[in-house]
Parts: sequence; C-alpha cells; structure tokens
Amino acid sequence: MTPRDGHRAFLQTVGWGSADVLPLAGDASFRRYFRVVEPARCAVLMDAPPEHEDVRPFLSVARLLLDAGFSAPRILGEDQHHGFLLIEDFGDRLMGPVLKAEPALEADVYAQAVDILSALHAAVPPKGLAPYDRAALVREVMVFADWYAKAAGIAVDEEGYIAAWDAVWQDVLAETAACPVVTLRDYHAENLMLLDRPGVQALGLLDFQDALAGHPAYDLVSLLQDARRDVPPSLEQAMLDRFAGAGNAAFRARYEVLGAQRNVKILGVFVRLRDRDGRKGYVERLPRVWDYLERNFTHPGLAPVKAWFDANVPMDLRKAWCR
Repeated sequence: MTPRDGHRAFLQTVGWGSADVLPLAGDASFRRYFRVVEPARCAVLMDAPPEHEDVRPFLSVARLLLDAGFSAPRILGEDQHHGFLLIEDFGDRLMGPVLKAEPALEADVYAQAVDILSALHAAVPPKGLAPYDRAALVREVMVFADWYAKAAGIAVDEEGYIAAWDAVWQDVLAETAACPVVTLRDYHAENLMLLDRPGVQALGLLDFQDALAGHPAYDLVSLLQDARRDVPPSLEQAMLDRFAGAGNAAFRARYEVLGAQRNVKILGVFVRLRDRDGRKGYVERLPRVWDYLERNFTHPGLAPVKAWFDANVPMDLRKAWCR
C-alpha cells in the first residue's frame, strides 16, 4: 500500500519532506492512512482521492471537536484540492485490539467511552451539521434493500418496507428535531484510541467526517452494538444505564429503533463493500450484526419492522446465508 502520486510534494510543502512513509491502515471508504516518520517526530498522512472523498467535512468536524477540548487529531498540514492531510498521530493503542489483548480493561474502557460521549453531547453544539432526518434514515435503510436483499434474491416492496420504518421512528425524529446532538456515526472500538490524557481527552476520536446532528442514542448504539466485536448483553445494559439512567424506558425504545436502523444499514453496506468494491473481511461479520438485529426486534416498539422482516426475509437468508 503506497500513497498516490503527489504525496511527497505535499509533505515537502508542510515541512516533512524527508520523512519515511509507512503503511498504516485503510477503512471502508477510499481513504488510506500512512505513518510519516522522522527521527524525532511522527504524524499520519491521510490520502483521500478527491474524486471519491472530500476532506473538508473531516477538517470542519475536527476543529469543532478540538475547539471544545476533545481529542480529535490536530491538523498539521492540508491540501484540500489534492486530498492530502497531515494529522496528529495518536499511536497504536486502538480500543478494539487493546481490549482483545487485555479483556480485564473492558468495563472501565467502555465506561470511559460512554462518559466522553455524554460530555460531547453536552459540550459541543452541532452547528453547521446536516440533520439526521427522515430522508437520511430512509436512504440508509434502503442500502439493505439495494444490496443485501438483491444479493439474497429478495424482492423488496419499497412502499411497504418504508411504511414499516415510518411506523417506528417518529419519536426518534421528533426528539432529534427538538434537541439534536453531534452524532459522529462511527463511534466504536475501531475508531477510538486510548491516550494518556486526562478527562474527556482520554480517547482519541477518529473517522468522524460523516457527522450529523442526530439523536443521542445513535452513537451509543454504535458503541454497544459494534459490528466488529462482540459486546456482551450484560455490559451493554450496564453502559445503557450509565448513559441514560436505570429504567429509562423511553430512551431504551429510541436506542432499539436506532440500533435496528443502523444494523439493517450495515447489513447492506457490508454486502456492498464485497460486491461493488471487492473488499474482503466485511461479510464475515454479518452474523454478528444479525444477532444484534434480532435483539433489537425483541423490543415491542419495533413490531412493524420485525413483521416486515418476518414476512419478507426467511431465516435461511439471514445468518445462515451470511456464513
């Protein structure tokens, strides 16, 4: 994995021309990341091809978070036209791998992540962010219809499918319109870095360029129903209680609705990554996502959506089909 032509000229202009450039990571987008190393310092090069990616939302949200005192990567250099950014290097203590190696830390680290999310909602107004409104929710659940259902040979009655969702997310939409919060949309263990910093700066925030003004339950469900790692139901419940207070039935209902919406979207996104983009390592996670979705469906507030899935997506086209 090497960055695009032009990266060396960019590094030269921002004072890192002699640095070594080492592969670091990719993600589910067209962005790729490289560690830029000199003897006494290091940074991260984001390579975002402008025909596919726009770095301006990343820059805008990063500055919003930094101004409020949270640990977004500092911007060390930028070339918006060519899609290159040089950003702060948070190191290698990514939450997911750390917890895999040190499972005893799980409860404490999740508590920290929940507390920082709560602080972010209280401290950072969602100024300049587009609303996470009905149109956005519809676009996202349609990813399931357009990719997962198509690959599985399921004919989707779009009108009936959307009507089922419209029957369950009215309270979510009303609360979002009344009191939106910054919603990073991929707040989970593969986008959180463990840092040796105090308070709300203790976790480095990554992959937030798609942030919207949404409901406070969305990023919580992203964290606790993580498509990339198993989160035990007991831990999920403890963290829900920590965030919203024990016995908060109304919040739990919104959480389950947004969990179902997010998990259905992910089912479609992971199939799209395989079938359109040729990406490996995503559809293998779909049985876990189905497990989360089946848990969402036990909530009575999701009865219309559960009924649609029961009528249209046979069990042999769910988890078993993904394996």
